[in-house]
Amino acid sequence: MQLSNTPIESIQFKNRHFFLKRDDLLHPEFSGNKARKFYYFLDNDFPNTTKLIAYGSPQANSLYSFSALAKLKKWSLDFYVDHIPNYLKHHPIGNYAAALNNGAQIIPIAKERNSMSMTDYIEQYIMPYENQAIFVPEGGRCQYAEPGVKILANEILHWAEKQQLSDLKICLPSGTGTTALYLQKNLPFPVFSCACVGSSVYLKQQFFELSKNESHHPIILSTDKKYHFGKLYPQFYRIWQELKRETGIEFELLYDPLGWLSLLNYLEQHQDTSPVLYIHQGGLLGNQSMLPRYQRKFPD
Repeated sequence: MQLSNTPIESIQFKNRHFFLKRDDLLHPEFSGNKARKFYYFLDNDFPNTTKLIAYGSPQANSLYSFSALAKLKKWSLDFYVDHIPNYLKHHPIGNYAAALNNGAQIIPIAKERNSMSMTDYIEQYIMPYENQAIFVPEGGRCQYAEPGVKILANEILHWAEKQQLSDLKICLPSGTGTTALYLQKNLPFPVFSCACVGSSVYLKQQFFELSKNESHHPIILSTDKKYHFGKLYPQFYRIWQELKRETGIEFELLYDPLGWLSLLNYLEQHQDTSPVLYIHQGGLLGNQSMLPRYQRKFPD
């Protein structure tokens, strides 16, 4: 099971050279950055644990990775969601279908929690009755993510030293910002990210939840407009197609389009020619559901 030491390749995109960290080539059950964030759980024994509890979207990459982790550890998985769309319930696909195949219990609780946050609801109403369970917040946003991300940081650092790159910039899109923050904490290079879920203010709040030390906070790239997570945008589909055509590499459709648009916008505005390493964080299973949606809305 490959959970580290992915290659770094050179690519050309938009008439510019980039380095690409191929974490999409990590073990598919842990979907790139999930292999890094869940490394602690994979590498350690939990003799008193029989259940994993988590939450998020019914099509989240983390759902599939949590289900794979639970199956590997012989735990059960209770994964809480707001609701499951009827179409998805009756036509399982992507991460949702794969998680069900791994035995996940996917539990909608929108009515029960009312206005409470998922974290508060689970901590107050679920965890007091689960004395053999581990609770991992959305997307693995917790201190347990740092050991695996630190391994990624060390891989990048050793490669940069061999390449004699001292002015390298690192870029990756963010959901909770966990991977980006722990990379910045463990690297001497500036880490750039963009807010794919919520606003830049929301992402900054996520950073503060993980570390009060602002020197650990990545630089948040601004975008030319507000994008809503999971909504279909023609410019997202266009740059995804261009990336595949020009590099021969498939990226995922939820985070990477905004990641690349934000990065290219920054480089152009600042006329920045320094070397850039973009981290491909996997998540390609989600394309099984996203790509048909794009093809229906924006037929070629």
